[in-house]
Amino acid sequence: MTADAIPRRRLLLIRGLGHSGTTILDLSLGAHPQLVGLGEAARILERPAPGDESRGPAQLRRELRFKRCCTCGAIAAQCPVWGPMLEWLPAHDGHSLAEKTLRLLDGVKTNHPEAVWAVDSYQDDMVLPFLEDPDLDIRIVHLTRDIRSWVHSRTRDGRRRRQWLPGLKPLLRWCRVNARQASRLDSTGRPVYRLGYEQLALDPEASLRRLCQWLEIDFDPRMLAPAQHSNSHILSGNRMRFDASRGQSIRYDGAWLQQPSGLAQVALLFPWVARLNRRLVHSDD
Repeated sequence: MTADAIPRRRLLLIRGLGHSGTTILDLSLGAHPQLVGLGEAARILERPAPGDESRGPAQLRRELRFKRCCTCGAIAAQCPVWGPMLEWLPAHDGHSLAEKTLRLLDGVKTNHPEAVWAVDSYQDDMVLPFLEDPDLDIRIVHLTRDIRSWVHSRTRDGRRRRQWLPGLKPLLRWCRVNARQASRLDSTGRPVYRLGYEQLALDPEASLRRLCQWLEIDFDPRMLAPAQHSNSHILSGNRMRFDASRGQSIRYDGAWLQQPSGLAQVALLFPWVARLNRRLVHSDD
């Protein structure tokens, strides 16, 4: 693809249930010189609802921007991408999410002229800033974790407290949210790339090579060591974004293999659950 053929703004949305690997994928993509990770950008840009004054996005419009660090190493107020945006937001919160997103992407383009894609990894399938702009190319990565692994990770506390059926609510949540996300994302008309967390974590190079091909950019080996080569500007997201040891490489959490997966394993006996898990996690899409 020639430089003239690349749209002025390109936005990649990572969507998936929380604790499915969205943060490490965002960091990994942000290690590519042509990609800039923005973390849960939509969460920050959305106008805080009444009662949310004490939450991070609202606080970042005020004193928190002088305390919280960005993954670029600067205090939020001094970050070249987020600093001007956070100063502008309080007086312009009435603008649509689409308008705010375009302004943020302009900031990315100004500070990272080599970047081809900006990456938003907000874990909410209903927040999709699909902007009607002829210069904007939006694509979606739908990241899903195997039902057995995800349910196991979300029931650890319940098992320690000896709750009755601690995996039931997580199991129902996995089924409900992932089915809804798949349907919602497919209905957008935007290109959707299905990626399983297991594929990414167990074979990161092959997974990232395929994803780069889909994004029409060359694979860069720096993506395999996100913490060492980050171009990201992440203010909101999983705390692991600042954990250098966890970000040194992409590793699989296989703790669920050491214990019976209980309800999640039984749920796979239902054909529609097994099909959903296979299509979202173990397909070659």
